[in-house]
Amino acid sequence: MEKSILTRLDTLGHPGRMAVFRLLMRRLPDAVPAGEIGRALGIKPSTLSVYLSALSSAGLVGQRREGTSLLYRARPEAAGEIVDFLFNDCCRGRPETCAPLAGPLHEGQSVMPDRKYNVLFICTGNSARSIFAETLLRDMAGDRFTVHSAGTRPYSELNPFALEVLRAKGHDITGLRAKNVSEFTGPDAPRMDFVFTVCDQAANEDCPAWEGQPTSAHWGMPDPVKADGTDAQKSLAFQQAYGALRNRIIAFTALPIETLDRISLQQAVDDIARDTPEVST
Repeated sequence: MEKSILTRLDTLGHPGRMAVFRLLMRRLPDAVPAGEIGRALGIKPSTLSVYLSALSSAGLVGQRREGTSLLYRARPEAAGEIVDFLFNDCCRGRPETCAPLAGPLHEGQSVMPDRKYNVLFICTGNSARSIFAETLLRDMAGDRFTVHSAGTRPYSELNPFALEVLRAKGHDITGLRAKNVSEFTGPDAPRMDFVFTVCDQAANEDCPAWEGQPTSAHWGMPDPVKADGTDAQKSLAFQQAYGALRNRIIAFTALPIETLDRISLQQAVDDIARDTPEVST
């Protein structure tokens, strides 16, 4: 075990390989095509192939073939083994140093008291998908969650098709606006309990670490803003995005958050992306 851990640490010690692994961790539970990884990080195919081979050999990344493409997925359990090894090795000498850090990482310990939770939904433009998620969660469970949304490169205005869907579903759109994610990273920003990315492009970006280590997950889905065709066809794409997010929000609000330990809670929010339909009308 120690030899494999040291191999993994050595593998992640290279900044290029670490960048690939971090992107794949942000994209969980997705498996990502090599070409998309290379484009997101600006890495040449030949160099990326070397990085992925090293990560796979170290057991940090798994791969599968889909048609002519190779898809890669991070193995979070491998990262967990590294953390456990380092904590256990350290704590034999100084248990009082490791205890505060190790506590939330281990099963059986609840990390969410029964209170109102701060939630942030992120996409690139903050004009449709993240706005849908913000509105849905606020209207379904505003008594339990304080909800925000933001974009890494937000548009100046919300998408008119998105606003029309929300109006038609009976949501109050007063006060909705596109916001930059930087509004939620300063010293005066609310401390987040949950952070969800709802588009692949935002998850591919290397955002700063969030204060307090909130539970995070990737709930990526197609961008309705990019839909082509008639207005009716475009409207259908927005309806489908709304429906898919509604399914996920329903599953999220059903979680017994205050009774789950950190590992179980993380597994639960990851499962929502895997187990709920991507498209609903």
